[in-house]
Amino acid sequence: MGMKESLHKLKMKYEGKKMAPAFNALHTFLYAPNETTHSGGHIRAVDDLKRTMNTVIIALIPCLLFGIFNAGYQHYLATGEIEAAQGFFSTNFWNLDNFSIGAWTVLPLVIVSYGVGLLVEFIFAVIKGHEVEEGYLVTGMLVPLIVPVDIPLWMLAVAVVFGVVIGKEVFGGTGMNILNPALTIRAFLFFAYPTWMSGDKVWVHQAVERAGTPDAISGETILGSYAQNAATINYDYTDMFLGFIPGSVGETSKILIIVGALFLIFTKIGSWRIILSTIVGALAMGLIFNGVVDAGWIDDTSKFYGLMSVPFWQHLIIGSILFGAVYMATDPVTASQTNKGKYIYGFLIGFISIMIRVFNPAYPEGVFLAILLMNVFAPTIDHYVVQGNVKRRMKRLKLKTA
Repeated sequence: MGMKESLHKLKMKYEGKKMAPAFNALHTFLYAPNETTHSGGHIRAVDDLKRTMNTVIIALIPCLLFGIFNAGYQHYLATGEIEAAQGFFSTNFWNLDNFSIGAWTVLPLVIVSYGVGLLVEFIFAVIKGHEVEEGYLVTGMLVPLIVPVDIPLWMLAVAVVFGVVIGKEVFGGTGMNILNPALTIRAFLFFAYPTWMSGDKVWVHQAVERAGTPDAISGETILGSYAQNAATINYDYTDMFLGFIPGSVGETSKILIIVGALFLIFTKIGSWRIILSTIVGALAMGLIFNGVVDAGWIDDTSKFYGLMSVPFWQHLIIGSILFGAVYMATDPVTASQTNKGKYIYGFLIGFISIMIRVFNPAYPEGVFLAILLMNVFAPTIDHYVVQGNVKRRMKRLKLKTA
């Protein structure tokens, strides 16, 4: 007897019982549902929620693998045990120690994220008597990629419970939530445990344990350095683009994020309108701040000068703006649904992200807060777009009948 038949028999055994959603979830995750439409007025296509989620996970895997490497690389670089890597084909890049220590630190984040998140999903499915939804498949992968590498696992577990329950389940589950669950988790972590989510001792493995000792690690991000008006930045543009910099696990390699974006656009999972407009909004706000500096309206002693003077295009290769634009802002549940609304929604995300960066030096990464804010306003944007279309059509109708 094959595995599929065995699972089907087990599923039928518990049919109608309280634990049925748990067995149905396992069966549906591995195989197609037993009941599918064959006739009638249904739209039949190869894409479904499970395939959509799996496509996004595939797009995230390169960022995860590079994040594993970078966790080890940044640790050994900060301790002086290796020299800076010279590109993807250097010896330091392919050093297995980088991957081993990275896997030791990053994979537990993935395990806790999926383990705790899916447990909460299963509990709610059993209590409410509905099927387990696939929505957390992507959230479970996103969460480890948007946190510092040394975030304590118990903090991550608490945040995941909060994010799944408050960010999704209280609204009715997948497809009903108004806030991105992964961003809700990160927001909870930042406001509940701020010392573990900012500063110069959280982005490099074992920096906290070594803090205060003669060989303490300094792992400040580029955004943090700019926010403090640092005289010099120790990373060149190639490092920033390729990802050889400290930061959240999955945000650093911009080239891999771009590859993921192209894959999502090609598969029609990610909205190119949102991605493009977010980038345009960020560049527009960066240009405005550059113009303020060039006009001499602010001097280099101001606390805002560091990030305000950053070249507008450089905002895209530092911090999480690109990662947020590709993997967070494009969430089909919480984003705008109309084409015109997507342009407005994305532009405001990019615009507000850079504004938060500059005006809040204590929290120079603003993309996640900007996306959460626009999640709330996305329905309003769509409402006015639809109403505008209705008014224009009514006006055309009146002209034809006049």
